[in-house]
Amino acid sequence: MKLKTSCCSNLVAVLLNLLLAYGVYMLSRVVYVWENWELFRVGWSELSYSELLRGSLRFDSSAIFVTNSLYLILMLLPWHGKERKGYQGFCKGVFVTVNMLGVSANLADAVYSQFTGRRTTASFFREFGNEDNLGSIFFIELGRHWYLVLAGLLFLVLFILLYTRPCGEVPAGSRRGYYVVQSLCLLLAVPVTIVAQRGGVSTAIRPITISNANQYVNSPAEAAIVLNTPFSVIRTIGKSSFEVPNYFPENELQSFYNPLHQPAQPAMPPTVRRQKNVVVLIVESFGKEYIGFYNKSLENGQYKGYTPFMDSLLPHTLTFRHSFANGRKSIDGMPSILSSIPMFEEPFFLTPASLNRVSGMAGELRKAGYHTAFFHGAENGSMGFQAFARTTGFEEYYGRTEYNADPRFRGDKDFDGTWAIWDEPFLQYYALKMTEMQEPFATAVFTASSHHPFVVPEDYEEAFPAGNLPMHKPIGYADYALRRFFETASKQPWYCNTLFVITADHTNQSDHAEYKTGPGSFAVPIVFFDPSGELPVGFSNVVAQQIDIMPTVLDYVGYSSPYVAFGKNLLDSLAKPWAVNYLNGIYQYVQGDYLLLFDGSKETAFYHYVEDSLLKHNLQGTQPVIEQEMQRTLQALIQTYMHRMTTDSLTVR
Repeated sequence: MKLKTSCCSNLVAVLLNLLLAYGVYMLSRVVYVWENWELFRVGWSELSYSELLRGSLRFDSSAIFVTNSLYLILMLLPWHGKERKGYQGFCKGVFVTVNMLGVSANLADAVYSQFTGRRTTASFFREFGNEDNLGSIFFIELGRHWYLVLAGLLFLVLFILLYTRPCGEVPAGSRRGYYVVQSLCLLLAVPVTIVAQRGGVSTAIRPITISNANQYVNSPAEAAIVLNTPFSVIRTIGKSSFEVPNYFPENELQSFYNPLHQPAQPAMPPTVRRQKNVVVLIVESFGKEYIGFYNKSLENGQYKGYTPFMDSLLPHTLTFRHSFANGRKSIDGMPSILSSIPMFEEPFFLTPASLNRVSGMAGELRKAGYHTAFFHGAENGSMGFQAFARTTGFEEYYGRTEYNADPRFRGDKDFDGTWAIWDEPFLQYYALKMTEMQEPFATAVFTASSHHPFVVPEDYEEAFPAGNLPMHKPIGYADYALRRFFETASKQPWYCNTLFVITADHTNQSDHAEYKTGPGSFAVPIVFFDPSGELPVGFSNVVAQQIDIMPTVLDYVGYSSPYVAFGKNLLDSLAKPWAVNYLNGIYQYVQGDYLLLFDGSKETAFYHYVEDSLLKHNLQGTQPVIEQEMQRTLQALIQTYMHRMTTDSLTVR
């Protein structure tokens, strides 16, 4: 008796099911873009749909063929027993499970990438591996984004209902031909899978990486459109963080860039000319967009922002019209601000280089007799801050444990329920603890309240404007906490002998087009305030960045010993005005009024970002002298950075 069968039915079923995976991946991309439309709206009309489709299919192919490798083997294995109903049911289970995991990752990233500006990579699991509050945040977001849950259920139904099963069993007399055909199908699948996973057929093509997405879009922020989250995670698992490029011979490198800072009159042991205390306030997600002082031209001059205290303080400070973060995450901000180490490729905390000897503001000042302490109101050890604080030279750490032990405060009654002690009480604690320290001291605090899940203490629910985004009310609360901090600090004996630095770790939600561009998404305040009046004040046009804070502070207090810092001294009128950050495989290098985009091997775009804030006009090739000079400086910076990271050369030997 001959059973109903087709010797190629397995291959046909595999092809149809892979097409189903492609279709659902593409639908999840549509949901991703829809959820993040405000991030992509400004430049959408300039994008090529054909290029978006081509790039999306390339990255989806890589992810789908990697994640479905087991399924392909199970379905094409030259073994007649696989035609049985139970076996095929198992294959369907494998297919639905792995592809739903991939699609679910895309949907979840539609929310998370709003805060990072990129698709999630494998570093996420190292970054949050020790956090115990992710479950509560996950369920909060499930409630807020219930429609994404419905989308996920719809995709699950599509996978189950549209899955194609191969038909029938193989009769005994047909097995020889069956084995031949199935073996050929499996052999054919191998090179197809390799090509799809690599992202191309040419032997000159290396396996594609995240940075390849930029060839299909116009800006690094838009690379997330063509990428997918499974690809981004898979491609960064076990990835070597730092590879030293060979742009220049070693003997020429320092002529273009040198991170070694040499005082005019070196002295050992180290001393300072001004016995100034140093207080660094790193305010969570405190982007420039929220501060009215920096944005008097927005909304036809009607924009007031959400920070009345900062607006009142900034006219009495030294601050900068063009100032940038060097990363998009909290764990990027701390090394940038306190050790002058930018984020290139992966967060410094999460790379083997974090075990290097590290120079830092606190460590250098400690050599000159300063008392140093770091404050963070979260659970001790959270985010790796305590470990890095010790590495970079802070001798004391004050976290949630120490706050709870202080009888002057309410302990965990001031816990926000998710991350840390509320900003207002913790900054009061910070101010009073410094009064107990011997001067001169150098301290830093990392606040936490202006953060997801975007809540404020119950007593302040109606105290701050809700604004247009969930972020706006917490920003109002953070600004109020700063006001209360300075009210208390101004009554302390150390206040007038202190240099205050105020900045943010990174930006957050945005509702103005100017802050949704590549450089705009890194725009943070950098503020120096000396109540004694010794520091010149003004709204400077010098380009500033987080990694400039350490050398600027050390120069201001007159530190006498050489040190390594990748940034520049903002008080040096002869210093080149530049800033750098890294997004989706692209280095964004600002120098003066210009922005150069560089993918590690070539320039990809060039803008006059001051006049063209929305980056509509790519001027690549129109200013060859400036472009070449900017590219060479950036290449020297990258090569120097990678070399020092891989050779443990972040300190003066």
